[in-house]
Amino acid sequence: MEAREGGIAQERCFGNRFCVEGRSARLHLVMPQSPACQLTVSQSNSSLKKHRNRSIFSPFFCCFRDYNAEPPATNNKTCSLPPPAEENSSPPKPPAKYLLPEVSINDYGKNCVVIDLDETLVHSSFKPISNADFIVPVEIDGTVHQVYVLKRPHVDEFLQKMGELFECVLFTASLAKYADPVADLLDQWGVFRARLFRESCVFHRGNYVKDLSRLGRELSKVIIVDNSPASYIFHPENAVPVQSWFDDLTDTELLDLLPLFEGLSKETDVYSVLQSLGAR
Repeated sequence: MEAREGGIAQERCFGNRFCVEGRSARLHLVMPQSPACQLTVSQSNSSLKKHRNRSIFSPFFCCFRDYNAEPPATNNKTCSLPPPAEENSSPPKPPAKYLLPEVSINDYGKNCVVIDLDETLVHSSFKPISNADFIVPVEIDGTVHQVYVLKRPHVDEFLQKMGELFECVLFTASLAKYADPVADLLDQWGVFRARLFRESCVFHRGNYVKDLSRLGRELSKVIIVDNSPASYIFHPENAVPVQSWFDDLTDTELLDLLPLFEGLSKETDVYSVLQSLGAR
C-alpha cells in the first residue's frame, strides 16, 4: 500500500502504528484507546497545510499488526488493541483434549522428551546436496519437489539411547507432508511414540510455539530439546537448548548431551536439574 503527500512515499509499519514518510511530508496514524481510531497528519513543509480525514481506512489500520517489527523511539501515543485470544495469557489454557494419547505400558514411569526435527536432528534443503542422507519428494501446489536431507552427526546413537530412557515425542513446526516421511527414514527403531506437526503448535506473535501444557503430561516430567527458543517460549524452564545445525560434520552436540539426559531420566522432577543447567 502506498500513500503520497507532496513527494515520493515509502511505507513503514511498526506494531500498531502505521507510518508513511514522504520527501516533504510525514504521515502518522495514531490510534488512541478511544472507540474510533483517528488520523493525524503532521507536515514538515509549512506550505502544505491541508489536512484530510481518511477514516475510511481506519478499520484496516487499526487491525494491522506486525509482531516482528520493533517501534522506533517516539513520543507519539499508539492505541492499545486487545490481543488475539491466545495472547491474553502465556501460555493459553490447556484444551479439554490433549495432544498425546495415554502413556503406554512400556513408557509408564518414564519422563517425556519432546524433540524438534529441523536444525536439531537434521537439515533439509531444496537445493541439491551431494552427500544427502535422504531425498524426500514433497508435493507443493501440484508440483513435486525433491528435498535433500542431511542427518546430524551421531543422531542414530542419540535417538536409540533416548528411546531407551524416555517416552520420546517428535514435535516440529514443519508440515506433516514433509516431516512425516523424513521421520519414517530417520527413526528406524520406532523411538517416537507420537509425531506432532505444525497444526499442533500455537501461533503466537509470529511464531509456531510448542505449548507443552497441551501434551497431557505432567510438566515436571517433560523436557523439550529444540534449537529455537521461540518454540518453547511458554515453557523455557523445561528446555534443553541445542545449537542450530546445518552441515558441520564434526559436530558432537547430540553425543555430548547423552550424559545429561541419562541423569534427567532418573529425576522425578526435572526442574531442579534444568534450572542448574540454565544458571551456567
